[in-house]
Amino acid sequence: AGRLPACLFLSLLHTDLHGQVFVFPKESADAHVILNMNNKGPLQTFTMCLKYFTDLTRPYSLFSYATRARDNEILLFKEKPGELSLYIGGESVIFKVPERTGTSAGWEHVCASWESATGIAELWVNGSPLPRKGLRKGYTVSDQGVIILGQEQDSFGGGFDAKQSFVGEIADVYIWDHATLIVALQAANDDSQVPLSILGWGSLQYQTKGYVVLKPVLV
Repeated sequence: AGRLPACLFLSLLHTDLHGQVFVFPKESADAHVILNMNNKGPLQTFTMCLKYFTDLTRPYSLFSYATRARDNEILLFKEKPGELSLYIGGESVIFKVPERTGTSAGWEHVCASWESATGIAELWVNGSPLPRKGLRKGYTVSDQGVIILGQEQDSFGGGFDAKQSFVGEIADVYIWDHATLIVALQAANDDSQVPLSILGWGSLQYQTKGYVVLKPVLV
């Protein structure tokens, strides 16, 4: 994977994906989805939510935002069962995540938020909060980056490793540039109107690469 062309985002589709999911059917070093944020500048705070469905037990990336200066500007990474890592500006904190029990994995709903003023990071899994962590107090997240689902970027727009690729389904990806985590969770739980976002499933600018299929959600 090389550098992304400057005209990349001009070719992104702009679609309402309610009721649909991105399916990543097999392990690979190239299958991914590129997303575009409509932010107006660097981020002092953000909230990011998504849903995923997988039976992987090896490490995998859920959300990768990289800039030319820093590959892990924002990264949500599942290192192993029971742990989720959140990276901001290249630094990370680890959240201990209760794993589902029983024979069915089911969909997981994850929301992460962070604010520069305090450095406080929050992670909510299936509507329940985990103990808060702190990192990168005073940092500003660059707006000169690229968001990728399905792969973990080790360089801007590339550097993929099949053994960190996501295999499964991802849906309902949202990013807000202000603290709306509780509102976002409530909206997702009761299917109400989602607040205005800088990236949203209802008006998503995206491009698929490699073996990724857009399918209706399985009910």
